[in-house]
Amino acid sequence: MAAAFLAIPPLIRGIGLDRFGILTLGWVVVGYFSLFDLGLGRALTKMVADKVASGQGHSLHAVIWSAALLAFLLGTLAAGVMALTSPWIVGHIFTVPDILKHETTDALYLLAVSVPVVTVTSGFRGVLEALQRFDVVNRIRIPMAISVFVGPLLVLPFSRSLVWVFAVLVAGRLVSLLAYLCGVLFILPELRHDIAFQLSELKAAFRFGGWITASNLIVPILAYVDRFVIGAALSLSAVAFYTTPFEAVTKLQAIPGAMAGVMFPAFATSYIQDADRTGVLMQRGVKYVFLLMFPAALILIAFAPEGLELWVGASFARNSSMVLRWLAAGVFVNCLAQIPLALVQGTGYPDRIAKLQAIELPIYLSAIWWATKHYGLNGAAVAWSARVTIDAIVIFLFAYQLLPERRRDAGRLAAAAAVALGLFAIAALLRSIDARALLVACLLTALAAAVWFRILVDDERVAIKSIILRRTNVAA
Repeated sequence: MAAAFLAIPPLIRGIGLDRFGILTLGWVVVGYFSLFDLGLGRALTKMVADKVASGQGHSLHAVIWSAALLAFLLGTLAAGVMALTSPWIVGHIFTVPDILKHETTDALYLLAVSVPVVTVTSGFRGVLEALQRFDVVNRIRIPMAISVFVGPLLVLPFSRSLVWVFAVLVAGRLVSLLAYLCGVLFILPELRHDIAFQLSELKAAFRFGGWITASNLIVPILAYVDRFVIGAALSLSAVAFYTTPFEAVTKLQAIPGAMAGVMFPAFATSYIQDADRTGVLMQRGVKYVFLLMFPAALILIAFAPEGLELWVGASFARNSSMVLRWLAAGVFVNCLAQIPLALVQGTGYPDRIAKLQAIELPIYLSAIWWATKHYGLNGAAVAWSARVTIDAIVIFLFAYQLLPERRRDAGRLAAAAAVALGLFAIAALLRSIDARALLVACLLTALAAAVWFRILVDDERVAIKSIILRRTNVAA
């Protein structure tokens, strides 16, 4: 988040709005094709977690190497598709200025090279997550995530060409693959010698991963089609005005995303061994996400105009303030849904999520096009937020079907979310910055008191005190 905050303004100034709009669309394209791995990354996490828990760790090498080979082959196929369609995308999908068409096409060709690298990387990362080695995962992910924004800046002193910008991104993805491979080989040294390819080991992964793939193919469309619609219906400059607040606010999803990544293998094992523990994990996970995301979303919504003007200038403040506010509210709801999503998929029901998204897709495509044509950027933001809200409601219903004893939590959560959204609306409607600042200060003070005295239970308060005491002793 810090890297994005610091890098985006000089990046926009350095390459211009049109090139920056193309860069953000390039991020989306490679992100979409990188999911073309039959869900093997997520399936590997579940399979490795199950095998380790059941004492079958000796057979991991065949599963891991077979999945890596297949991920590479599928990634290569996706790269070919991307390379073949790049001229058509530039000529018919993006509204690219004529002077940039050749440069954009070459950049997409280069980006296609990274697709098989990314598909294999997702598999190795899934292995580390299944082994609960999130320390290793984050030591790799943090610098790689920073490089996505800082890397293009390193090109600016020498060139404004998108080809060189994308070359840096591709190099970063290759370094990421090598780092994950080294991490897996260090933790599982037997993989260095026991190299085996047995596709029979992957039958279960195909059944599970097939539905994950269905989601992987649909989710990027649901998440990012707004950019393509804006580029087609409005302009690439409008894409930049929309994407800049979108990139900023969606970085908040890293927090529940990290929690969901940890809880996915935990749900996979606890649901069979101890369903009560699964219910506790679900309830506390959602509670912690709510308590972390509400203050962040409230501050973004309350101070959107001032924050955007300070960050990227007055033109973005004029065009993007309401976009940021609508997206922040939608991201808040979407973050809450990450925990039940991990529960539904981790307990072996990814088909429910895929079917839900397949139903959503045509409805959302129609809605986003209509809203953008009639109401511009604000219409696109409203449509996106409405979609993720409906999606979250249905996912929570799926989760509570799996945990019927926790259904009493649903009413309390719905009431809390409704109150939060109402407070967001009040913060957005107040015109005076002083009034907004006073509201935010009062709400956060009240929330802190409520959390400590009412929301947290005794063992949570004890754990927090223990952590503070331990950190204090270490600092001393």
